[in-house]
Amino acid sequence: MTETIDVARRRFFTASVKQVDPTTLRLPWSKSEDNFTQNCTQCQKCLPACETNIIKRDRQGFPYVDFSQDECTFCQKCVDVCEVDMFDDPSTTKAWHAEVLISDKCLAKNNIYCQSCRDVCDARVINFPLALNQTPQPEIIQQDCTACGACVSTCPQDAMTLSLVESSYE
Repeated sequence: MTETIDVARRRFFTASVKQVDPTTLRLPWSKSEDNFTQNCTQCQKCLPACETNIIKRDRQGFPYVDFSQDECTFCQKCVDVCEVDMFDDPSTTKAWHAEVLISDKCLAKNNIYCQSCRDVCDARVINFPLALNQTPQPEIIQQDCTACGACVSTCPQDAMTLSLVESSYE
């Protein structure tokens, strides 16, 4: 008599619960979170394809974008190397529907002169309007932001984050 192993029961003890951090950005132009996690084969071809090495693996092995070291150049190499239909057309859609958030750790918000985020913003959407007798405070033109993440990696206080807008991944 041959005994069979129920693989599903074995996986019960090793699988972790899928919970996506709301700040997790998948690869640019991803259609949806559900589509991404259902169709991604976890082949990891996108990791070495990324010219700025910002694509990492999450706990489940799925790729995500980590802006802590660099920015996205929108080179589309991750899209080109993927063999699965998980992406919107890069020529017609934004890479992400995300917005830049600035926490209270921001030096300017603590009355210390800093404009490092503005200096690296190629889209010029971060401004520091002058005010009399005050440290200039950051203002972001969200609708013009490309969500490249350059401001995230350059911030000396880790005060900048990119967060998906609620209408994303629907």
